[in-house]
Amino acid sequence: MNQSCSYEIGDNDPGLIGSLPPISYSGFPMDTPTFLAFVFTYSLVAFSPGLCMTLSMTLGISIGVRRALWMMVGELAGIVVVGVCAIGGVAALMLATPGLFTVLKFAAAAYLLWSALRTWRASATIAMTTRGVGLSERQLMAQGFVTATSNPKGWIFDASLLPPFINPDQAILPQAVMLLTVIVIIEFICLLIYASGGRALMELLTRRGLDHWLNHISASMMVGVAVWLILF
Repeated sequence: MNQSCSYEIGDNDPGLIGSLPPISYSGFPMDTPTFLAFVFTYSLVAFSPGLCMTLSMTLGISIGVRRALWMMVGELAGIVVVGVCAIGGVAALMLATPGLFTVLKFAAAAYLLWSALRTWRASATIAMTTRGVGLSERQLMAQGFVTATSNPKGWIFDASLLPPFINPDQAILPQAVMLLTVIVIIEFICLLIYASGGRALMELLTRRGLDHWLNHISASMMVGVAVWLILF
């Protein structure tokens, strides 16, 4: 016996369609308007002059863009840690313990002041600035990581910005990975821009015979970052 079975669904028949989960043909973990809104919002904040960007410009002046990349690695790692904690709700706990932030802030400020003193005393020759006045790659990464994780404003910003862009009705992990990937890309671009600006300033001063001001400018900016950490 040969029978054919067919099932036609009318426009108002919710039986089969209503039972199916929503299908994402693109595999994109976030809806486009929400994603674009996040990119726009975070780009505005990231590109504005701040603690991390000032440090990037400072190192661009004193050690150049290539060596400043080591600081950026530590900085981006710290930003990811803060972002993960914000999405996981740990940021709220951290913000409730201001004593921990006080310790981190003063430790980071002390390290920056120590680096500023070494930079101020260093020779202003190009050979010395390209060596990074004695800072190793590990020290540069630590400097970036501590700066990124010891700034309470970064925790407050991520804790207030990231959770609203997470849709609890969808898988959390793909959304978190998407947001953190965007953050790292935007931050890296901004850090490169600021470091390149610092390097351009160094080359301008060198051409005009004012290279003896380079380390003094760099050291002064480091002091400014340290004061920023302590006061704000």
